[in-house]
Amino acid sequence: MAMATHCSSSSLMFASTSPKSFSSSPKKTPFLGFSMAALSKPSFQLSPLAKTNRTAQIRCQDKAAAYIPLDQRWMFEESEIDGPDIWNETWYPKAADHVNTDKPWYIVDATDLILGRMASTIAIYMRGKNLATYTPSVDMGAFVIVVNAEKVAVSGKKRTQKLYRRHSGRPGGMKVETFDQLQQRIPERIIEHAVRGMLPKGRLGRQLFTHLKVYKGPEHPHEAQKPIELPIRDKRIQKQR
Repeated sequence: MAMATHCSSSSLMFASTSPKSFSSSPKKTPFLGFSMAALSKPSFQLSPLAKTNRTAQIRCQDKAAAYIPLDQRWMFEESEIDGPDIWNETWYPKAADHVNTDKPWYIVDATDLILGRMASTIAIYMRGKNLATYTPSVDMGAFVIVVNAEKVAVSGKKRTQKLYRRHSGRPGGMKVETFDQLQQRIPERIIEHAVRGMLPKGRLGRQLFTHLKVYKGPEHPHEAQKPIELPIRDKRIQKQR
């Protein structure tokens, strides 16, 4: 006996040379390789092929294929009209949707800008949260260039009270310095430290951090990328003198 199973455009064949007829007794159910409960409205039929061989077929009613409605076909190409309804499928960015060479470049002048407010705006554009295609697990953001890093400002008494710590890894190797001291020594590290803390922790965050370019002074080596001015909507980002 040979038995064929058709369900959702797929078929399974089970062949047997036994002359015994198929028995649907609940005591002895043949194993078909899948759960019978997963099939919707199965129909069972036997078609004799020979005296000693029989064919058992179990067919499932296929669900009606989803097509694009008539009032939405103007949004798709001709090759997609008769296909599946891709309008109702969740979109996820492919590799071609976030190529680094196609990403925009922004530039921001840090002169008299509040450190935290500027860093949060930079992190938003580096993450790509300003885009309609934003995906938390994918690098969809842009590159950001920061110039005049030595002129960034802070509010209140942070210039003397904000501390930066680093450790050499040896016992007693803790080094502590204030915001003013670090700004005179390595001003780029202040902005890098602030933006790094606003990025994801892990492999994605390390990849996004490479999109930040911080420079001391007004010059930068990225003129070929044609950076545009970073749009800043925060009205309190500029320090009032």
